[in-house]
Amino acid sequence: MVAEPKRASEWTVHGERVVDDTRRAVLSIADVELPDGVRFEQYVLRVPSAAMVVVLDDEQRVLLLRRHRFILNRWVWELPGGYLDPAEDPMTCAVREVEEETGWRPRGMKKLIAFQPMVGTVDQENVVYLARGADFTGATPDINEAESVGWIDLDTVQQYISEGMIVGAGSVSGLLSVLLLRATGDL
Repeated sequence: MVAEPKRASEWTVHGERVVDDTRRAVLSIADVELPDGVRFEQYVLRVPSAAMVVVLDDEQRVLLLRRHRFILNRWVWELPGGYLDPAEDPMTCAVREVEEETGWRPRGMKKLIAFQPMVGTVDQENVVYLARGADFTGATPDINEAESVGWIDLDTVQQYISEGMIVGAGSVSGLLSVLLLRATGDL
């Protein structure tokens, strides 16, 4: 494969050194140069990919988790999901995470959206799926994952986003995608 020629606005990376390497993240500092010649160090965080699911039932309700996020010190609602295991298929991860976190097994999965949450600092692909319905497995949701699990009406979801009760990038992106599909009649 032939490399593309460098573009005028492209940054030059002179090197990258690892500061910390853990199971779930690699923190490094990159030596970068802007097109105008300014050179500086930029923190870079490399995190495993994540997969989430908007589980939507026949009554236009979404399966959400209520949990405490210590970094923000806030209680928030989120889509079920999590990190991919090494070499794991994103859809397989998404199904596994929903079942582990909620006790529901999603049906009719299809890819909804993929994005990078902090493209200037963090390298982590996030994939959000849409599931049409779910079957209750009888499993008890993991207490480490959520205080409660609930089916929330799509109109309420929009309100929760507006009021800052849903703030995570994956949850907001996935839920806004579903609300857009509903508004355009494509849901």
